[in-house]
Parts: sequence; structure tokens; C-alpha cells
Amino acid sequence: MELIHRPRRLRRTSLIRKLVSETKVAVERLIQPYFVTDGEGVHEEINGMPGIYRESVDSLVASISDDMKLGLNKVMLFGVTERKDPMATSAVDDHNPAILAVKALKDKFSDELFVSADVCLCAYTDSGHCGVTVDGEVDNDRSLTVLSQMALALAQAGCDCVAPSDMMDGRVGAIRETLEAHDLVDTIILAYTAKYASSYYGPFREAANSAPGEGDRKGYQMDFRNRSEALRELMLDEEEGADIVMVKPALAYLDVISDFHRNTELPVAAYNVSGEYAAVKLLVQAGQADEQSLVFENLTAITRAGASIILTYHLRDILKNGWRQP
Repeated sequence: MELIHRPRRLRRTSLIRKLVSETKVAVERLIQPYFVTDGEGVHEEINGMPGIYRESVDSLVASISDDMKLGLNKVMLFGVTERKDPMATSAVDDHNPAILAVKALKDKFSDELFVSADVCLCAYTDSGHCGVTVDGEVDNDRSLTVLSQMALALAQAGCDCVAPSDMMDGRVGAIRETLEAHDLVDTIILAYTAKYASSYYGPFREAANSAPGEGDRKGYQMDFRNRSEALRELMLDEEEGADIVMVKPALAYLDVISDFHRNTELPVAAYNVSGEYAAVKLLVQAGQADEQSLVFENLTAITRAGASIILTYHLRDILKNGWRQP
């Protein structure tokens, strides 16, 4: 058969495939999430997330010290506490585990470690909602005050980057104004710009003890049926002073990541969330997939869609096992 065009020529060997590959996952653009809790000597594996732990500050610092020896140098912290109330006062008090962890990590590692921290109230409210509730409803504007103070406390502790994930209207602008008022002009805001109300968050809610006690989060997190609405959120976060914009979850929202990539000059991040991580682990445990191949297939898809930064629980495994993109 006389064929002039034979695309298989460029797929014939591994070397050729690598030569012409269009997408590469950059390990230096991956961020590892960690869960930090109250107490001392706490190092508890999370049931739904094999290999991921809930740790007290002392244990966390030791774990990250070990992980840095593997080459890991970018982290995202999530606070976990049993001290909850309607106004999320533990989000900003002197005993907040995430704030204490930021200070301990920056005191020990300074600029050798990029420290970012989640800014949300779900782990600190007794309702489990991402904002404070008044008469059973999440009060957007009252929540902004607490979120801004939480971001300020994290920044004053040395946090390089604050990451509001609450999806309250106006929270990026409120945080930026608060940081500027305290001369914290270099603090990065990584905005959870399009955070969808997703079923992929189950293992995270167990890890952070942050499931809502009543109702759900569909009144403030985005509807998964909507795509163009995400571009409105993108426009608003850009106007309010975000430095990085993020889509969460990642794998079910590759179209939204692609939209962001085409419509902003800001770096686009994506969160390879707990449910996506747990699905990989379950397939591997069942003998139905090769973990390295599946991890890189997922991360490559997210990168190919347009994300230049990925939060992923897989980073430690990648470095520990010396995995490289096939």
C-alpha cells in the first residue's frame, strides 16, 4: 500500500516518542499538600488516602525535613483541629496548627522551602461550612473579615502564599486589601478560582474533619454543570489581585483548565484532589493498574489541558520512587 503519511513513524520507539512528545510534567511545578493538627507526636495515616498523614507540628517538620532530602521543596498546608465554633475563632488564634506550622517551617528552612497555606473556615466552624453561619445561612460578608484575618496571620507567620478556597464573593480583594494595609505586598494569593461542588472531596473531608454538619456547599461552590461561569470567576479574581488562579478538581474539569489557559496571562494551577488520588491507589491495590504509569497519565492530562502548577498528593511517591515521565 502506498501511504505518504504514516503517523506511526513517530511512535516507533521510545526515543522517538520522547523526541516528539508535546507535553512534559515538570516535577518542579508540583506542590505536595500536608495536614497539620493540634498536639504533639501525632502521625496518623488517613484511612481514605494511603501514604498521607495527619500530623502535629513537630511531626510535620520532621516529615518535611525528610521529604526535602528527596527534592521536595513546595508544600500546601491544611489545618485540622477539634476546636470549632460558629465564628471560626481557632482559624486566627495563637494555637492554630497551620499558623504554628508556617512559623516553624520558615524558621527552620527559610526560602529553601516554599510554604503555601489554605485559607478556608470549614475546618474551624462547628457547622463545617467554609464561611461563618448566621441564622443557618453562610454569611458572605462576615466571612470575609475572618478569612482576611486568617490570611494575614498566615502571612505574618512567614507564609509565602495564601490560598483562599472558600468561594465567598470578594474574598481575594478583601485579602489583598488586608495584606497591603499591613505592608505584606510580596505575599502571593493563589485563588481557588473555580472550585466546584464535587463528590471527589470525600477523603479530604475525612482528613480535615471538615464535612458540613447540615446541608451542602452548593450555595457557594460552583455547579459542575457550568463552564462559562468559571470565566466570570476568573475575571473577578484577576481584578481583585490574584497572582495564580486554580481549578479544583482537575481531572473532571480539564475543559475549564483549558479555558483558563486561553483566557488569562496568570499562571494556571489545578488541584489533583483526594478522590482522584484515592482512585489511583485503589486501582493499584486491586492489581488493575501500574501506579507510575497511571499517575503520569493523570498529571500529563492536567498539564496538557493548560495547568502549569499542580497540587498533587502523588509528589512524594514520585520523588521517593524516582519515577520519571514515560
